[in-house]
Amino acid sequence: MVRTQDELKRMAAHRAVEEVQSGMVLGLGTGSTATYAIQRIGELWRRGSLVDLVCVPTSRQTAALAGGLGLPLGSIESHPRLDLAIDGADEVDPELDLIKGLGGALLWEKRVESAADRLIIIVDEGKLVERLGQKSPLPVEVTVAAWKTLLPWLEGLGCEPQLRGGAEAPYITDNGNAIVDCRFADGISDANSVAVELDGHPDVTAHGLFLGMASSVVVARGLGVRVLERKS
Repeated sequence: MVRTQDELKRMAAHRAVEEVQSGMVLGLGTGSTATYAIQRIGELWRRGSLVDLVCVPTSRQTAALAGGLGLPLGSIESHPRLDLAIDGADEVDPELDLIKGLGGALLWEKRVESAADRLIIIVDEGKLVERLGQKSPLPVEVTVAAWKTLLPWLEGLGCEPQLRGGAEAPYITDNGNAIVDCRFADGISDANSVAVELDGHPDVTAHGLFLGMASSVVVARGLGVRVLERKS
């Protein structure tokens, strides 16, 4: 049986949601793949198969979706520790390190998902790469006032930076920031070093390198679904 990409993503999302238990505080990711997981959680909630949940969204979009399904919402301030978070990713390397943020919610995704005991990522097999940055640009969230002056500094990290949306109509995040998408010609040779540099710049509010965070990755592929577990 040949399945469409959307069907495979839905299968992978349902597999991830099997890890959700009643009484959990859940982090809910942002984007098309995460939407399948949220819809499944909402279905189980309405049935009564899941009860006593608190759902912490990573964007206004996710809050609207989850709230519309009747899921009880909370915040990272009121629930600083989460049992589980479920989200998608733009790239996954063999160590299960990630690039995220093409959906524009990277700051709140990182805040919420770094507070989770476990992070399950859902992707299709096209998101698997040997080196981060091979296919996807690295999103960097920056203060609007500083984006132009940051471009030469970002180039010094070995990338070609481009303001998302362009100078005339820049993309603005839920937090009122801009995003610069950084393309690395041959991928990122040392993701840890790049992350340290980005974390240390005062005008960088977040970046899309999610290193050492994913507990497992559920991969949708032509033959079905497989689960990759982080090596201890």
